[in-house]
Amino acid sequence: MGPAEAAKWMGIPNVVMVVYGGNPAPPFDAHQRPLDGLRRVVWSIVGDSSSERNDEQTDVEEVLALAGQHRNVCGAILDDLFNAPENGSRRWRVDAEELARLAGRLHGDGAGTRRLDLWGVLYAHQFDLPIAAHLGALDVVTFWTWHARDLGKLEANFARCEQLTPGKRRVLGCYMWDYGEGKPMPTELMEYQCRLGRKMLEDGRIEGMIFLASCICDMDLEAVEWTRRWIEGV
Repeated sequence: MGPAEAAKWMGIPNVVMVVYGGNPAPPFDAHQRPLDGLRRVVWSIVGDSSSERNDEQTDVEEVLALAGQHRNVCGAILDDLFNAPENGSRRWRVDAEELARLAGRLHGDGAGTRRLDLWGVLYAHQFDLPIAAHLGALDVVTFWTWHARDLGKLEANFARCEQLTPGKRRVLGCYMWDYGEGKPMPTELMEYQCRLGRKMLEDGRIEGMIFLASCICDMDLEAVEWTRRWIEGV
């Protein structure tokens, strides 16, 4: 099931497209066309950590070109921006100065072009990294819990996210699979993060929720089916 099919199946009018393992490679237009019927699409300019080409260069020019041809492309996201400090690599894949330049390109640099928002990904285990300047360059911060076992701390961790991102728009990322442990997401934990996310929406603490990922929507997983029914109900 592709992203457009998954969005329709789940009853979600928007999609976040993130390059995974280097794929897709530019040009992205053929992958965007099936998404043209959606309300909003955000494309990655830095893909997941296995997308090695983005260690050296971003896909910002490709996403800007997409936005010029497809009106529903409204933002660009940096997925795995921060590296784990213990792996011996750089702490981030784009430094703060370059991130500020990217934000300027997406915002139009005063040239009158259509503004795109700059999105980024933040995990609780990254709170203590020196990332204040990076977070300051973002328009939208998406917050994620990698291990399902840590969802019991979601409320406290999100409060910390709010402290680190004053004035930023925030979106709650909801995994429908426990990627940290490589196993199905327990339905009760899926229900917990959805109900908490709805309360955050009602309280104005977030402006949206992301359900990850389209690639598991046709695998007959109970957490996915529960989420689909929940979205339909609310």
